[in-house]
Amino acid sequence: MVLTPQNERFVLHFGEMGSRWGVNRTVGQIYALLFLAPEPLHADDIAETLGFSRSNVSLGLKELQSWRLVKLIHQVGDRRDYFETPKDVWEIFRTLMEEKRKREIEPTLTLLRDTLLEAPSGPNDAYAQQRMTEMLELIELSTGWFDEVQRLPPETLQTLMKMGSKVQKVLGFAGKLRGKG
Repeated sequence: MVLTPQNERFVLHFGEMGSRWGVNRTVGQIYALLFLAPEPLHADDIAETLGFSRSNVSLGLKELQSWRLVKLIHQVGDRRDYFETPKDVWEIFRTLMEEKRKREIEPTLTLLRDTLLEAPSGPNDAYAQQRMTEMLELIELSTGWFDEVQRLPPETLQTLMKMGSKVQKVLGFAGKLRGKG
């Protein structure tokens, strides 16, 4: 696959962003290339296009598979493994959020719950536990909300997102109605 200047900018950007999202530059670039590719690619295609070693590509593909962001495809008459990203961007978004939750949020919730089971040993611990309780409540509230939102069909979710601040206005109006009733 030959990258156009526009596609090359996208791939390079994803590489730079990868480090901010918790994956290395190589993984970000591999993902971006697969995302843009109209057909599944095999590791040799990826290595040649991006100028990476075959071993770096293999490691990157394993990382992307562990995140469930690429799918392994086999083609009749070809023993090589091909890879592609899901075609539905909403599926990609949901998968990424599920994986981030599993890797980052769930361990934090476990730590907070376990820590809050311990009795505070003094006023500083009591204050710290109060702060941790607030954090736990916020994370549980937001993950519960995310669970509800994630069950919405993509069309509904898109409409909700496009509404933006209008939702706040509707909720404010509803609150005023409840206050008068």
